[in-house]
Parts: sequence; C-alpha cells; structure tokens
Amino acid sequence: MTHHGFAELLTPDGYNPKTKKGRARGYSTAVMHFAPANIGGRDVCQFRSAGCTSACLNTAGRGGIIVKGQTTNAIQLARAARKKVFFEERATFNALLVTAVETHIRRALKRGMVPMVRLNGTSDLPWERLAIAPDGRTILDLFPGVQFYDYTKNPKRAIANARGEHPANYHLTFSRSESNDSDVADVLAAGGNVAVVFAGGLPETFAERAVINGDADDLRPLDPRGGVIVGLTAKGRGKRDTSGFVVRAA
Repeated sequence: MTHHGFAELLTPDGYNPKTKKGRARGYSTAVMHFAPANIGGRDVCQFRSAGCTSACLNTAGRGGIIVKGQTTNAIQLARAARKKVFFEERATFNALLVTAVETHIRRALKRGMVPMVRLNGTSDLPWERLAIAPDGRTILDLFPGVQFYDYTKNPKRAIANARGEHPANYHLTFSRSESNDSDVADVLAAGGNVAVVFAGGLPETFAERAVINGDADDLRPLDPRGGVIVGLTAKGRGKRDTSGFVVRAA
C-alpha cells in the first residue's frame, strides 16, 4: 500500500469476478470502491434505503472475508482510505484519479481490450457534476473516448441520463430498493433501465418489463435500451435480506 492507505484508486478487472467476465466480450472494466454509506462519518450513498445499506455489495466477495479475531481487512481499510482522501485531500484525489484512468486505458489497450470505468462501485456520487480539472471539467470531460458507467438510486440522475442530458460517455442504471417503486416506474417511463436484485432465480418479467441477466457480466452500457429490468442475484449479506430489497422469486 502507498502512504495514502491504498495501492490504487481503481481495481483492475482481474481482481473482480463480475467485471472480469467482460473480457470475453473484449472489454476491461476498472472499478473504484469507497467505504459505502456513512462509514467514516461521510455519506456517499444519500439515496440508500435501509435494505440497500444492509445488503450492500461492500460485503460481497473478498471484501467480506474477515479473519477470525479481527474486525476488518485490507480491502475495507483501502476503501476507507480512498474515501478519506476524496473528502480531505480533493486536489490530491483528483490527480490520482486522472492518473488511474490513464493507467487503466494503457493496460486495457495493451491487452487489446476496450477500457470501461465504473467509479461508484460502492458509492453513489454525481460524477457528471464533480469538477476534477482546475478548469472545471469532470472526469467524463477529460476522457470523452472512454465509456464510464454506474448504478444509482438517485431518480433525478437516472432520468436525466435516460433523456440524454448527461455526457454521452456516461451510462446509468437505476437501482430498485424496497422503498422506491414509484421512482422505478418513473425511470422506466423515461426509458432508463432498472437493476433489481432477486433471490431464487430470475423471472422472465418484472414490472411488466423484460428481465435480462445482469450477472452474465457487468457491461451495463451494452444492455438493451428503452427500459428493461437488469436482474441480479443476491450476494453477500443480501442473501439474508428480509426488508424487501431482494425480490423473492415466486
């Protein structure tokens, strides 16, 4: 680890089983993970629900492996460190992010892959509005040839994205929770796609829309447009969810 408390801002797809699946289609995705919700006293998921917070992917995969007798692990410490630098040393963070994206592009192209970047692995920040460069440009502006994408629970962001009001190289998928069904309807009506977490298998339809398998890979910008349901299976603590965040298959 560096003196910042993390080795890199972006996690290469080789360390993430979900994004690694995208290699089969010729894409390499790097993801950034923060300590989610209000861990550490700063909330990076302001539209989260109780069920979402409990079932957070922060506990999925290696992030949820805690050695007996310990309370955390290196992955969680790195996520907390990234979040701390973002809030307390923004200029340093911005410079590191630009370098991280440049590094990911070089690595992807060297392997003959198309680079993609997902900045909200365990956060929900409005990257379309966050100035990264001194002249006010966002990370999306600085890399117009790179496809960025995220999931969000902010309905205004999702609807604006579906209407083409965000930069063309940013794709958002709205995330359903146990308490935002009206927002789900609004996003679908605007033509946006909605991710829904299921247990017991994926149904063919949900909310009168076709369900596609979102676990086949994480390449959400390649999904059909026009308001489809991206079906995901419960992971980590989500497998034990009883809030309604996870939809139980009939």
